Amino acid sequence: MPSCDLGCREHGSIWHRKPSPAARGGVIVNIIHSATGYHSKAIRFLNVAFDSSGDSLLAGDHQGNIYVFDLNGNRFKLVQRTMQACTALAFNLRRKTEFLVALADYSVKCFDTETQELVSWMRGHDSSVSSISVHGSGRYAITTSTDTAQLWDLDTFQRKRKLNVRQSVGIQQVFFLPLSNTILSCFKDNSVFAWEFDTLHCKYQLPTAVEGSALHYKVFAVTRDGRIFVAGGKSNHLHLWCLESKQLVRIIQMPTEVRAVRHLEFLPDSFDGGSNQVLGVLSQDNIMRFISIETYKILFVIGSHEEGISTAAISPNGRYIASVMENGSLNLYSVQALTQEVNKPPPPLFKVVEDWPKCKSEANKLTRRVTSGRSEQPWKSKGSKIHTRLLKVQMNAPLENKENELPGGLNKKRLQALLKGYGEYPAKYRMFVWRSLLQLPENHLAFSSLIDKGTHSAFVNIQNEYPLKSRKLLRVLQRTLSALAHWSAIFGETPYIPLLAFPFVKLFQNNQLICFEVVATVVVNFCQHWFEYFPNPPVNILSMMENILAHHDKELLQHLIKYSVTSQVYAWPLLETLFSEVLTREEWLKVFDNIFSNHPSYFLMIVVAYIICSRAPLLLCNQSQDFEYFFHHRNNLDINTVIKRAYHLMETTPPDIHPQRVLDDFMPLTKGQYPVFNKYPKFIVDYQTQERERIRQDEIEYLRERQLVHELEAKAQERKAEDEAFYRKQELLREAEEQRRKMVLEEEEKLAERRRRLAAVRRELKVKELQFLDASRRRFLKYQQDWRQTELKRLDDDIARKASMREQETAATVQDIEVRQMELESQRQLFEQRLIKDQEAITQEMREEMDERQRKADLEDHIVQRWIETDREERQKAQMVAEENLAKAEQKCIDHEWRLQALYKLRSDDEDREKRYEEWEEVTWRKAQLEEEQKAAAAADKHRKQFLEDEMNDALELAEKLQREDGYFERLRDLKSRRAERGVEFQQVPKSANICLNDLCASQSSSHTSLAGRQELARQEWELVCSGPQLYFNQSIKPRLCVM
Repeated sequence: MPSCDLGCREHGSIWHRKPSPAARGGVIVNIIHSATGYHSKAIRFLNVAFDSSGDSLLAGDHQGNIYVFDLNGNRFKLVQRTMQACTALAFNLRRKTEFLVALADYSVKCFDTETQELVSWMRGHDSSVSSISVHGSGRYAITTSTDTAQLWDLDTFQRKRKLNVRQSVGIQQVFFLPLSNTILSCFKDNSVFAWEFDTLHCKYQLPTAVEGSALHYKVFAVTRDGRIFVAGGKSNHLHLWCLESKQLVRIIQMPTEVRAVRHLEFLPDSFDGGSNQVLGVLSQDNIMRFISIETYKILFVIGSHEEGISTAAISPNGRYIASVMENGSLNLYSVQALTQEVNKPPPPLFKVVEDWPKCKSEANKLTRRVTSGRSEQPWKSKGSKIHTRLLKVQMNAPLENKENELPGGLNKKRLQALLKGYGEYPAKYRMFVWRSLLQLPENHLAFSSLIDKGTHSAFVNIQNEYPLKSRKLLRVLQRTLSALAHWSAIFGETPYIPLLAFPFVKLFQNNQLICFEVVATVVVNFCQHWFEYFPNPPVNILSMMENILAHHDKELLQHLIKYSVTSQVYAWPLLETLFSEVLTREEWLKVFDNIFSNHPSYFLMIVVAYIICSRAPLLLCNQSQDFEYFFHHRNNLDINTVIKRAYHLMETTPPDIHPQRVLDDFMPLTKGQYPVFNKYPKFIVDYQTQERERIRQDEIEYLRERQLVHELEAKAQERKAEDEAFYRKQELLREAEEQRRKMVLEEEEKLAERRRRLAAVRRELKVKELQFLDASRRRFLKYQQDWRQTELKRLDDDIARKASMREQETAATVQDIEVRQMELESQRQLFEQRLIKDQEAITQEMREEMDERQRKADLEDHIVQRWIETDREERQKAQMVAEENLAKAEQKCIDHEWRLQALYKLRSDDEDREKRYEEWEEVTWRKAQLEEEQKAAAAADKHRKQFLEDEMNDALELAEKLQREDGYFERLRDLKSRRAERGVEFQQVPKSANICLNDLCASQSSSHTSLAGRQELARQEWELVCSGPQLYFNQSIKPRLCVM
């Protein structure tokens, strides 16, 4: 058979040479996944699924590795590592590179085989997902667990619907019917419902099975056209339903070796139009039989008792069958090679049929038996005779089954078949299976009475001999051993009973009753005749094992005898420790799965098988220490080989030396009270017990006396120590007193010496201080003299510098004052000229206007027109004057207002001509007012000239005084205060309506005569010059307007 070991490879070829499956029972290739390490072990495949084309295969193992096998391209590839076991696979999605995998954490994930990335993560189940059904379009999927079924949209990966059921009912499977939009749901109460996919309305329900059928549906299959529905379960019957008529059309009875059906699947055929006729039935014996539902014949079989099948999948094109084997490998079968055997002519000798009594019930009418012959061929000649053999139904089969029935509804034969197929029981159910196999009575009252007796004296100090880290485990071990010792005295004297009980204590530490009963059952049944030679090892059992070893491997026994290695060295360590020293936990559990499932003699056989399987390293040993080390430590040995070898020894050992001849059959513990265990030399045990009790009492007395002696000795030692301590303390006090006196004298001498030294030091310090003060005084006097000289020099420099600065500032101030005086004079003259010109112009204009109005007094019709023209001309003149100067513009505005008033008066004169005389008087008054204003301006000019002369004289006097003495700053301060007083006096002069420009200029210039503020004086004088004409003009015109 060609084999492919994936190993650590992530991709590669499936086979290196083109296989020929016809010569190998249809097997194309056997795929295994081995793991390298200290314990080389194959990684088991769990699930397998084909894609929609049938040419690619998806497989997942219990470590979460997902592989894709391209059967056409002869390539495999690791596409994902999920790091947890997968429970279901689906590879027929709409997107061909995507697949669904259900994991052990109850979630469903979608991955891409090309990018190897996670596409989606779907959660919602509270238990393991057992199946995944994909719609024919590949867009929807149904995931099923025991408590719920969920409908998913594979485009959005969102859950659309959820089917919940009562926990008492449970779901078996929910799947899509091919070529339709119908969902079929199968429950644990044998009810089957069909639902419309779009609306989820119930279309129909299949009726209950016919009376007389006790079949509980577990597995289901549907033909590719969706017409035939097959259901099977814990029976050898299959129910065929027609979904069109909703009727049970046939009951197929499988051969008698089939007691339960684990998997059903139809074999597709390209020429049957979807109405598949071949059904694959995987039974409890791990053999998959393919039968014809028309002829009820077994067409071909895959798998065997030695190489059983766990699960299988058939490709949609009907070319391949992929099966996961019990040993964890993956077998790929060729359907063409398997059907070649079917198409051969039938054997000419006989045909097997069944003699089945006819029944009138409806169930018997529908029942068809499957036979192991081949279907009839149409070309068979008429003359050919068929030799038949009738297989009678065994009526005593139920009686045998009753003998094998175990508590909990288990059957020992079936468990043995399961164990033979898998090699071990499922870890989840192992404890339950053991309790059923050992038929534990669970005597709570009897066990409580043993526990109430307390800790046995033999195991009070067990922690000294077996120092366990876990306090809980040590306490359970102590209680279990004490209960065994109270049950039978032999167990309190047996030195190896802790080694024998420890593996079970560690395994059942949470249930002490079960732990005690398992150990007691093991001692009663699997340790028979062990205590007959107590306190020596069971020589009879060891001799029996030595005879078996001599029969099956005489060379190894001679080698052991050569180096004086007896059975107490190579067999007794394995027996007294129950293999716990040489096996790992998983190996130990697997071994005891087989021990508990077989006759007690199997325990001895597996010890001999372990020795025989270790013959290669044992033959290399030549020292007794090596042999002892070998049987007390773990060794690199395949336990599966040991188990198979033990079964082989059970079958091939002659009856005269077979342990089964000496050992009794398994006998469980009795219910209510535990049986009496006295299969040991009682007098020896009693003598040892008495001796142990005597020794214990002597030891207690000795310990009491020793304790008393220790106490007296301790008191004497304490009193002696107190006396010694008192005398030692007195001596120490005397010595301390003498030492203190010496220390006082020494300290007094040291103090006197220190005082003398201190006085000398003080004298030296005084001398140094005086010297330092003298030097400091001289240095300070010198410093003060230098500082005064430097200060005098600095003052001389400052005086010279200030004198030069005063001279420069005085000269600059005199020049500035002269320049400003000249500027003011020129500005005054220019302004006066402009004022005179303006006054003359105004006077001339008024005269002309009066003349014109007098001439036009008679012409009343033309007065308005002339006034308009005059007004226009006056406006033009006023605008021109405003553009020349701002003061002239304002004057023009005032003249314009005056002319408007004059026009108003002219109009009133036109109404009353007698008022003209008053106008002439007004003109005369205005002329007098102008003359008064001219006189005021002349007085102001004179006052300003006098003020400038006073300022010049003050500046000159100041310059002369600054050169005379150093009291410059004080005189400058006096000058400022005096000028401030003068300014106040000037401000206190009563203001008249005829204030002139010279007065303002004098008042403004009187506050800026200081040398430090000559720049500010220049700025203010310039602003005053600019604003002077306007101020003078406004003040001179204001009374004139009031008069008008």
